[in-house]
Amino acid sequence: MRKTNRLAWLLGIFGTLTFIIGMCLMVYSATIIISDAPLKCTPTPADSLGPFYVPDAPVRAKVGEGYVLSGTVRSAVDCAAVNGAKIEFWLAGPSDSYDEDHRATLFADGSGNYRFESNFPPGYGNRSPHIHLRVSAVGFNTLVTQHYLEAGTSGASFDLVLLPAR
Repeated sequence: MRKTNRLAWLLGIFGTLTFIIGMCLMVYSATIIISDAPLKCTPTPADSLGPFYVPDAPVRAKVGEGYVLSGTVRSAVDCAAVNGAKIEFWLAGPSDSYDEDHRATLFADGSGNYRFESNFPPGYGNRSPHIHLRVSAVGFNTLVTQHYLEAGTSGASFDLVLLPAR
């Protein structure tokens, strides 16, 4: 097995385990919150942070062109828009690697809406093309998730539903 294939395999295993742990934590958190107040919107499932997250990405809404991801950040409690939520993005660039040119931070507008433009990220190893997101807002648990792109598309709508902080 080549060294790059071994690394891709290990990253795939790490991502799968992180996803399973994240889902268990999300279900546990949702169970606690549901016992206090019913949720009107289904929380966005957590997914792997992955090994390539770097904080403090530049504030910008575009890191390439050809794919637009947009949506609304909402509260799981009442589906209300979350104004000013911080959304961090990172993805592999056309050269199949993560770099500073493919990281961004933006903030949801007054209606909770966001729009992010990038290249269509390549898949690597056993991973489908994806964009990582980390969403934080005052009064809510930080959400780490991923958006999986469908081949042949130039964009998608992806609402981000946050659980309130305890």
